[in-house]
Amino acid sequence: MTYGRMIKFSHTFFALPFALSAVVLASREHTITFMDIFWILIAMIGARSAAMGFNRIADVRFDAKNPRTSQRAIPAGKLSKASARLFVVLSSGLFIFASAMLGRLCFYFSFPVLAILFSYSFSKRFTWLCHLYLGFTISLAPLGAWIALTNTFSWPIVFLSLALMTYIAGFDILYACQDTDFDKKEGLFSIPAILGIKKALVISSVLHFFALCFFCLIHITFNMNLTYLLTVIIIGLLLFVEHLLVKPGDLSNVNIAFFHINSAISIILFVGILTDELIRRMT
Repeated sequence: MTYGRMIKFSHTFFALPFALSAVVLASREHTITFMDIFWILIAMIGARSAAMGFNRIADVRFDAKNPRTSQRAIPAGKLSKASARLFVVLSSGLFIFASAMLGRLCFYFSFPVLAILFSYSFSKRFTWLCHLYLGFTISLAPLGAWIALTNTFSWPIVFLSLALMTYIAGFDILYACQDTDFDKKEGLFSIPAILGIKKALVISSVLHFFALCFFCLIHITFNMNLTYLLTVIIIGLLLFVEHLLVKPGDLSNVNIAFFHINSAISIILFVGILTDELIRRMT
C-alpha cells in the first residue's frame, strides 16, 4: 500500500485507456492475443511505477519543503530511499522483461523509453516546457502498444499519442497552479510560476483545444463511426467543465478536475473506441 501511494498507482488509468485504445485500433488488421494484452498491461504498470518511483526519489528535497507534498512516503519517513531505489530497479526490470515478451523491437526500445521517462523528473529544474515533456513521455504509451502489436510505425496512431500528450500537458498545468508560490520560491520552472496562474489557465485551455482537434483527426484517419464522434463531444464537454471548475482566484476544485474528470475522460475514450469498433464489425 505504501508503494502504491508513493507512485499514485490509480493515476495509471490516465494513460492506460489510451494504450488499450491503440490495441483496439490495431486489432483491425492484426490478430491480438490475450497474452499480447497481458504483457502490454504489465509493461505499462512497470514503466509508470519505475518513472514515478524515480520521480519521488529525485524530488524528495522539494517534496519535503512543500506543505502539499511533505506527507509523501519518502519525505514523511514511511519509506526509505534505499527501498524506493530497489522498487525502481524492480519496476524497470518488469518493464524491460514485459517489453522483451512483446518482441525484440520492443525490448530494444525499452531502454531509451526508460531514459526518457526518468529524465522528466529533472525537466522542471530548467524549462517551463516540463508540462509538454510530461505529456510527451506519457504519450509513448499508445505508440508503444501499437508498435508492439504491429511491429511497424503508422502515422495515424500518432494522432492518438498527440491527443494524449496535449491532454496530459493541459491538466498538468492546472495541477501545477497549486504550487505556484512554492515553485517561484524554489526557482522551479512551471508555466504558472513563470507566467502566472491566469495565463497558465489560458495555455491549458489551448492545449485541450488541440487535444480535441487530435481526437477529431482520429475520427478521420481511422474512419470511425458516429459512436466515436459522440464520444469526442462528451470529452469536449467534460474538458469545458474542467476549466469552469478551476479559476485564477479559486483553485479549490483542482483535485476534482484532476482526479475525477480526467479519469472519466480516459475511460470514456476507450469505451467509445471499443464500442465504435464493435459496431463497425457488426455492420
